[in-house]
Amino acid sequence: MIVVTTEGVPNHTISKTLGVVTGEVVYGSNVFRDFFASIRDVVGGRTKSYERLFSNGAIQATEDAMERAAQAGADGIIGLRISYISIGGDRDKLFAVTAVGTAVKLAKT
Repeated sequence: MIVVTTEGVPNHTISKTLGVVTGEVVYGSNVFRDFFASIRDVVGGRTKSYERLFSNGAIQATEDAMERAAQAGADGIIGLRISYISIGGDRDKLFAVTAVGTAVKLAKT
């Protein structure tokens, strides 16, 4: 399956638009990850545990969207966008990663 962030695919034409597909991943907060991230807030630097969390979330959400596109008979997804959302207050946060795009049938040109 071809997945792009653009509105078209080089050397292909869109023969049919099948509709919007989404993938979602929701993570609960983790006391250890949050503790070490709060230390990074004080001393500065990157928070690798959160970087991995969001990177893996983007991959999993995209894979979910690809699975749904395949179930709809798509050859690709165009216009893919990844969003990150924090749900909840200062404590007991949830983090959602969503992938949204348009499932399409493609034909080589």
